[in-house]
Amino acid sequence: MRLFQRRKTGKASSVLAVVTAFTLLLSACSSGSDSAASSSGGAGSGNRTTLKVEIFDRGNTPAGYTISDSYLTRFIQKKFGDPNNIDVQFVPVPRSEEVQKLNVLMASGSEVPDIVFTYDSGTFNRYAEQGGLTELTDLINKDGTNLKKLLGDQTLAYGQYDGQQLAIPGKRLVLGKYASYVRQDWLDALGLPVPQTAEELHTTLKAFKEKDPGKVGSALIPMGMSIAPAQYEPLIWSFIQPLTEEQKYTLTQQLGSNDYPTLLPGFKDALKYMNTLYNEGLMSKDFGLDKDKKKLWEDVSNGKVGFYTEDAGEIYISGTYKNLQTNKPGAVMTPMDAFKNSEGKFAKPAYAPNAMYVMIPKTSKNAEAAMKYLDWMASGNNLFDLQFGVKDENYELVDGVPQIKEDASPEIAGRIYNSGDIAIIVNGKYVGDDKKNEEAYVVQVESKYRDDMRKSVAISNTDTIQPVRFSKPIEAEARYGNGLQDKFMEFIVKTTISKPSDFEAVYDSMMKDYMASGGQAILDERTEAYKAMK
Repeated sequence: MRLFQRRKTGKASSVLAVVTAFTLLLSACSSGSDSAASSSGGAGSGNRTTLKVEIFDRGNTPAGYTISDSYLTRFIQKKFGDPNNIDVQFVPVPRSEEVQKLNVLMASGSEVPDIVFTYDSGTFNRYAEQGGLTELTDLINKDGTNLKKLLGDQTLAYGQYDGQQLAIPGKRLVLGKYASYVRQDWLDALGLPVPQTAEELHTTLKAFKEKDPGKVGSALIPMGMSIAPAQYEPLIWSFIQPLTEEQKYTLTQQLGSNDYPTLLPGFKDALKYMNTLYNEGLMSKDFGLDKDKKKLWEDVSNGKVGFYTEDAGEIYISGTYKNLQTNKPGAVMTPMDAFKNSEGKFAKPAYAPNAMYVMIPKTSKNAEAAMKYLDWMASGNNLFDLQFGVKDENYELVDGVPQIKEDASPEIAGRIYNSGDIAIIVNGKYVGDDKKNEEAYVVQVESKYRDDMRKSVAISNTDTIQPVRFSKPIEAEARYGNGLQDKFMEFIVKTTISKPSDFEAVYDSMMKDYMASGGQAILDERTEAYKAMK
């Protein structure tokens, strides 16, 4: 794994350069940027203006479209842009590198879009702490009444920093994160039950490798893995031991996107288990290079993988399961809970009720137009149309819930392929009440997959660990959060692929590096903040 060895010094210097440039930029523009909200163009200004909006590029754009020119981007231009004298321009950012690319854009000043976003709380906190974001209270009150009504005060509170509204948090509609999946046809061929603990899973994976029930041969991967949270978080949390009150003060109790159970009892045991699987040839060999899960999805689709964990329902939404059954007729993957902990629970983290942090950089001269765009999305049928497409072509209504048209042509189905990344004010499918929202999330897939889809969502909501929201931002997270995320992934990879005889030394070295790279600073600040909350 030379990847991490090469990156260690170069990455630190490049990140330092970006942060330095960003800080200098903020210092240079802070005196004049307070007027950004009032100086924007758009409706009523008489001048045509360009509104730049970030968009995730996942590398899965269907034929006939580009990531910045699609049915949905044209819909937005026609329904919002043209009536308001605004050209809406979408700026692609690779999903697997979104924080790094966003840092570069923010540091550039002139190149940063008027609307940017991230799921990463540490990134939002850092931009807020450094004064890089537009204060949104007046804009929301003036141009965001529909948006405010849709999100509500509880969700909006997640976008506040030091008493200021510096982000619009998307409303998360489905709070469960993860489910596991196993090749049921392989279990049946070997007469094995569905595993429910790490020990039982180990036995199952060894049987898959030794007996090869799918006749895969040397390409067989008993357990699919990538360096994305969905693949390792459920496993790790099954090893975490019950916490005392004192242990609840530790580094990782907020469970945001940068927060992991690094200091909790059982974390080391989880990495030891992964080390065993790797050295026995039971895990994806190059998982540390697979940040965007493309290799994992390819391996599952081609019938090479016997077991893996994933975001709830992703196997059906992404088409991975459909591809598997096309490539390997008779293949069956069953949703299941694989990791029972010492308390007999299938512990796994849940999402906070906010989704991504939608932000307007302070350098934007189009803040008013940006707020009008977000409010337009929350008004009338616009959000619904962005998420579901055209009635009787993309979907039909059943008891008030849109269900996809399974006979839709690829061209019609492709209209809404990235609707989740366009409709940035929610995460999930918004229909109205909670019950309909969850049902809409389930029935977005073909009818033959809906029972399994519903089961995977139920699994993701079982024995969840709820996030803690601190009453004030943890400043050390803003400074060190992004770097620690990289350190954490490096921690997992290096300990997993080490020789068993080297595991202890590698673990100790990585823990020391992790704490010295900001872990201790965050721990100290969180300890005091948690005590103050208590």
